[in-house]
Amino acid sequence: MASDGVCPVKIKVDKVTLNGDLCLPRGVDGLVVFAHGSGSSRLSPRNRRVSAALRNTGLGTLLFDLLTEDEEAVDNITGELRFNIRFLAQRLVAVTEWLEKQPEVCKFPIGYFGASTGAAAALVAAAELPGCISAVVSRGGRPDLAMKRLKEVKAPTLLIVGGADTEVLQLNRRAMERLETARELAVVPGATHLFEEPGTMEEVERLAAAWFLKYLTAGRGRS
Repeated sequence: MASDGVCPVKIKVDKVTLNGDLCLPRGVDGLVVFAHGSGSSRLSPRNRRVSAALRNTGLGTLLFDLLTEDEEAVDNITGELRFNIRFLAQRLVAVTEWLEKQPEVCKFPIGYFGASTGAAAALVAAAELPGCISAVVSRGGRPDLAMKRLKEVKAPTLLIVGGADTEVLQLNRRAMERLETARELAVVPGATHLFEEPGTMEEVERLAAAWFLKYLTAGRGRS
């Protein structure tokens, strides 16, 4: 374990290896897996902020790269993978299955935190793993890209959207109508898509932590 409590991990998925950062605070009783947005990585400063906030509440976190370095280089030119939600969701499912084989984390209930297109991947993956995922949180997400699978999502889902991110807010409102699980739409006043305004990321952190603590530590667990 590194001095900052983060343990670098290598996750073998099919024929590739994905880089990740796993952190398990003392007394952890739930694990949140992050799915970053288009053109981003496990080093996303916003996701790392949320990750740190969750760890301060006692939750474990895993940030990982949905794409390999070679795939990312191609995607930076073509953009062909960042909107391939099925592909990204399959990666997330495979990483979740990898976690379930790791003795130190397999006992923990799992939640997904997805940003932008990563939120769509998280929702599709949650639909694929209905007995495994205990909660989903979306930040500035594109749940419309997972619209056909939303009725299959069983995990309680929180959609966090900036009040000034008007187009994405409308897409999330439509997704809310499609979801049939416990769900909530939280609108952060004055926030744009990246939540760069003062105090807005702190609100995202607060909302996400409350949601995960409610559903990951409520004894609901995994079936």
